[in-house]
Amino acid sequence: MMNLKYILLLILTLLSVESKAQDPIFTQYFLVPETINPGFTGFLETTSAGIIHRTQWPDLNLKVDTDYAYFSTWAENANSGIGVNFLNHRESFTGYDFLQANFNYAYRVELGYDWFFRPGIEIGYGSKSFGFQNVILRDQINITNETIAPQSIDPLRLNNRIHFIDISTGLLFYNDNLWFGTAIKHLNKPNISMAQEGNIPLDMFFNVNAGYEFELADYLDTTLFPYETRMMVTANFMKQAEYNRLDIGSSLIFNNFIIGATTALNPMKKTPTGHFLTSINIFSGLQYENFKIGFSYDMNTTKIGKTGGVFELGLVYQFDVEARKCFGCPNYSVN
Repeated sequence: MMNLKYILLLILTLLSVESKAQDPIFTQYFLVPETINPGFTGFLETTSAGIIHRTQWPDLNLKVDTDYAYFSTWAENANSGIGVNFLNHRESFTGYDFLQANFNYAYRVELGYDWFFRPGIEIGYGSKSFGFQNVILRDQINITNETIAPQSIDPLRLNNRIHFIDISTGLLFYNDNLWFGTAIKHLNKPNISMAQEGNIPLDMFFNVNAGYEFELADYLDTTLFPYETRMMVTANFMKQAEYNRLDIGSSLIFNNFIIGATTALNPMKKTPTGHFLTSINIFSGLQYENFKIGFSYDMNTTKIGKTGGVFELGLVYQFDVEARKCFGCPNYSVN
């Protein structure tokens, strides 16, 4: 049997880690921008649905799988985007499992000079478990008669699963070629402690994001590319407690095909020896009729070891392809 002290140490360590950085981050946030800012809800100004699957570090014992699915629509008479999304986050080593369902709403305000403003809000219901039903505490073990009691009165007794309400908000400014916004998740700092009498508020997640898309011929000689080739540049800064990350990238859009890369940076290093560049992420995408398909692979640049990288596969279905395209996410506009 595993030493009890080791089990408790592992539990407390995991509780600490999860309280500092629970939020999964998607490399292809531009494919489904609702993952970073509820202000993007209904941004396509039509009905759309999509899913992203992410597998992180498959060559390690602590492989992490994440799925995000959404559905959103646009109410033109109300200038409003309405949507729902679902998040599932799973870790293989501990059995950690996180589920959350969210309702999203965004309102469009015309500012003039082709600029728009979208405040958005997200209200969700979350549930998480570490699989503590498989942990046996000391007071459950009766050595005399060699039995194990089904219940424990240990002060550390843990819930098998916890439930909480989560509130987030976001702001978005944009025109036909440029967007920038900010979002704050977990405004109410829900209690995510697994201990029955514990209180561990989930740290707020801060995000600042921006993007710019333009015709490449407006700035460069495009003799090597088709004249209608476009370029997209994006930036996404995130901070949650001591964790921070900055994604900067660019891509080329050739009619219905896109290819590009981003870098994941650690601009606020905790130690002088910490890594500034943590990964290089390549991605590609394709639009076929109403479907958008995206694939990415993150190559680790730190000394964490052989992880197998990070894979993402995304699929979006846009019900009306003639509606205004989503700027800042791969739209692969058809001529």
